[in-house]
Amino acid sequence: MSGFSPEWLDLREPADHRARDSELGQQLSAYFAAHTHVSVVDLGCGSGSNLRGTAKFLPDHQSWRLVDYDAQLLTLARHRLVDWADESRSEGALLRLRKENKHIDVSFAEADLTRDLAQVLTPAPDLVTAAALFDLVSEPWLELFTAALSAAGLPLYTVLSYDGRQEWQPAHPQDGRVLRAFNSHQQWDKGFGPSTGPRATAALAGLLAMHGYAVHTADSPWLLGPEDSDLRRELATGIGAAALETRELTPGEVADWLAARRDPGQATIGHSDVFATPRLD
Repeated sequence: MSGFSPEWLDLREPADHRARDSELGQQLSAYFAAHTHVSVVDLGCGSGSNLRGTAKFLPDHQSWRLVDYDAQLLTLARHRLVDWADESRSEGALLRLRKENKHIDVSFAEADLTRDLAQVLTPAPDLVTAAALFDLVSEPWLELFTAALSAAGLPLYTVLSYDGRQEWQPAHPQDGRVLRAFNSHQQWDKGFGPSTGPRATAALAGLLAMHGYAVHTADSPWLLGPEDSDLRRELATGIGAAALETRELTPGEVADWLAARRDPGQATIGHSDVFATPRLD
């Protein structure tokens, strides 16, 4: 699976947290309202941002297992969580946190989701969650994942899957071509086989529905303004590099587009969230 730098993960976290759909978060909260404790497995945890964005919706006592392929990101996640918490202490490999009224135990697991999925979901948690993951995986992997989820009867809450929509201001004549090239690149192999890319949410929702899940989706776009200039520049640089790799645009055309993105402006980058629960027959 393709890795992401700590700098990029730190840069995007505020936009990620703003973008999450609050109504789906409230649905998640209502689903676990009768629980005094919830156990969670977070797939592709990165720096632990998903825990920091989701914990407020869950009961006061939580146990999280953070899973990532990159051992350095797991170490980063531990440090970032310690910085975020009001109190923290380590008990061996276990990290115990308090954030306001939430008491959160965190363990860390290095695993390759292309081969270790069954291991990652054992023992079965109360909830499986992920952020900005499912647009990177292939449809065959999604089929395996949703089958495993269904077999264990586990709910899923996932946020911030890229949906293929972008709108940049100021507009540029190459916006459409850059977007088409980037969306094509998003379907290249990111470590799981050809990626679902912008089709991720539709593919995931369809498979979950086939397994009898009640599936709720919502838009969660990044709304980036002048205060997000660092993120917009880094994002544009990455989009330009991906578009150039497709050879659908010349280096000069991409450079011209990137020059326009150095100006103050705004961008809307489409994402979507999913909350899916097994139907109770």
